[in-house]
Amino acid sequence: MKAIASAPAKTILFGEHSVVYDEPAIAGAVNKRAYVEITKSDRDKSILRSYDLNFEVELDTKHKKYILKKGKPGIIRYILEALNRVHDHTPIEMTLSSSVPIGSGLGSSAAVTVATLAALYRYHNIRFNKKSLAHDAHMVEQAVQGVASPLDTLVSTYGGLVYLSRNKKVEHFKVNFNVPFVVGYTHKHGNTGKIVKDVRNLKNNNPKIINPVITSMGNLTNYAKQAILKGDFKKVGELMNINHGFLDVLGVNTLELSRMVYVARGAGAIGSKITGAGGGGSIIALCPDKVNEVARAINKSDNVLKIRFTRKGVSSRVYE
Repeated sequence: MKAIASAPAKTILFGEHSVVYDEPAIAGAVNKRAYVEITKSDRDKSILRSYDLNFEVELDTKHKKYILKKGKPGIIRYILEALNRVHDHTPIEMTLSSSVPIGSGLGSSAAVTVATLAALYRYHNIRFNKKSLAHDAHMVEQAVQGVASPLDTLVSTYGGLVYLSRNKKVEHFKVNFNVPFVVGYTHKHGNTGKIVKDVRNLKNNNPKIINPVITSMGNLTNYAKQAILKGDFKKVGELMNINHGFLDVLGVNTLELSRMVYVARGAGAIGSKITGAGGGGSIIALCPDKVNEVARAINKSDNVLKIRFTRKGVSSRVYE
């Protein structure tokens, strides 16, 4: 028997960091995915390998440990946590493939976590739905990171463009917002758990300054929701630029991210900002008529992806 699952990456348009404090956020699944395949092992050991990420490890699923055989498995902790919660510790072979750059701010950990859990549930014939899967994936991320927003795993599970309200109600945008974006990402990877904790410390040490910023980020997200519903791309771009300023105030910007943001704007993007936790990772640029120009400009010094939103969420199946 073979269980296969895949889940999309995501990009946050509005609300990173403020969503941790119950402010709204807008995020969308994008056309880059993580794939997980599970089969029974012929040996007495569990193996995880990834050809495109160039690593192989021997797994100790019971104790959440591994022996490195090849490469650097930067996303292994999420897989081990998922295995520890669901797997019965019998020997298996897992293969991971992904078109999502690790640590790029595109939710690679969420995509891998959702795909891993879905494949495990199929492998063990465990009944699940998208609501329970999104919840379980969030619990995995929270266990690994310490503090985690449910947004990444929610989007990777359901797909589409999503609005998460202050009371955690999920709304799926029904409008067509399939405009092209450019994502620029650096070789420097941000540590999401550490950055979230740093922002919390900044907030706790300067509540009268940072609390209004967090609230303003929430208000901005609600304005952005209305702009998206109206198809007002110019307003969305303007709000992205303001949002980037708020993220700078929270201390999650870096020289590399700032450079890409302004390079994108200089090449014709109508809006550009950090996407994800910051401290490394990526920026997203809205450039309806200047995709190639913005991509070329960013690519001179950094990495670039052209993306679109996708309605397709998690997918899984079993082959006998």
